[in-house]
Amino acid sequence: MSLDTSRPDTQPLTSLEQCLAYFRTAERPVHTHKVGLEHEKFLYPVKDPVAVPYEGPRGVRALLERLEVRGYTAFREAPDRPVIALQRGAATISLEPGGQLELSGTPFATAREAHAENLAHVAEVSAVAGELGLQLVALGYRPFDSRDAMPWMPKTRYATMRKALPERGRLALNMMLMTATGQVSLDWSDEADCARKVTLTARVSPLLVALYANSPLADGKPTGYQSFRSRVWAEVDPTRCGYLPSMVDGSFSYATYVDWALDAPLLFLRRNGEYLRPRLTFRQLMREGFDGEPPHLGDWVDHLSTLFPEVRIKTVMEVRAADCVDAARTGALVALMRGLLYDAGALAEAEALLPRLSFEEHLAFHEEAQKRGLKGRLRGQEMHRLAAELVEVARRGLQRLDAADAPLLEPLAEVARSGRSPAESVLEAFERDGRPEALLSQFTL
Repeated sequence: MSLDTSRPDTQPLTSLEQCLAYFRTAERPVHTHKVGLEHEKFLYPVKDPVAVPYEGPRGVRALLERLEVRGYTAFREAPDRPVIALQRGAATISLEPGGQLELSGTPFATAREAHAENLAHVAEVSAVAGELGLQLVALGYRPFDSRDAMPWMPKTRYATMRKALPERGRLALNMMLMTATGQVSLDWSDEADCARKVTLTARVSPLLVALYANSPLADGKPTGYQSFRSRVWAEVDPTRCGYLPSMVDGSFSYATYVDWALDAPLLFLRRNGEYLRPRLTFRQLMREGFDGEPPHLGDWVDHLSTLFPEVRIKTVMEVRAADCVDAARTGALVALMRGLLYDAGALAEAEALLPRLSFEEHLAFHEEAQKRGLKGRLRGQEMHRLAAELVEVARRGLQRLDAADAPLLEPLAEVARSGRSPAESVLEAFERDGRPEALLSQFTL
């Protein structure tokens, strides 16, 4: 989630054109397009299945302090506030609400650079965590923890969201505290390019859910879902999550995204260093203002960061369908999306891979992927075969675009060929030995 690293832009926001213009400022020439990686993971004590608190000699704060001396700059919301992130160059190590550790990586021209940075990050953090008797665990959902017993990280934004989001959905706090994901960010050149990439990514997102499903357990038992993490998002807030119909029917544009975003309720409004909670949608804020003043451009930027569709646009396009998995398959996700979206031939091939679905059919496709993973079906077609072909489309794209990135796809191709989502290995490990510490040790990074 956003670090809120700077004071919001106080330029008055008085027209919808300004909202649209924000996305136009993100347009970049094709030759400058990059890929970025975000990789969240859980932190647990070795041989102890209890989530790590912020304070304490083996807490999150102690880990951040040990990392800081390795060339990072600590980030605090105020000089007297605790450290909640570390920055080194363009990369950031930040905290999700329940102490999930996230790398927000440097934007790179190639997937292999993003993957190499993540490998170095995992090695460095694992080594420092080991000094404290901690381990990094790659799963999409906490398999044993109780949500109500979870620690909260000391970030003002999270405290505000902790109050606001449960009013919107039954599993909102589960999302904040219990989930971990891998995400890719990508660029676009103009509105038509953005629309095409968003639409294709939305249409194939159920296949991504199936390929990366790695969260079949919750509360110490199977959930009936291969990706319970993905399922949780269905009960967070229907006004800010899921899919826009325009992402599926081919009518996506900056305007359709803005129109959807305007009708989402504000989670907060930053004023004078405080996070306020006016009971307004952003459309109402535009119409009525706040304290006699129009909203600021920074309010729009904040609001966009509190929307969580399956494909999100801000100044980059974010792919949000994957559970947290190991570093190799996370690197494959970056290569997959680069190959699919940055090569024109692959983009066209991927568009032809799946049948055109109605919005209701697409939602059913998404739910099938959540429940059954690669063993699911779409109109009689086996999902693992569609996923395997999607990986091969990306491979062909990379071979034309940058062949050195193509080998990164192999771990994902193996998953597709096996017909088994990663969640099946988690369930098998749980059946062999259901002790929490035994299962967590099987999925350390």
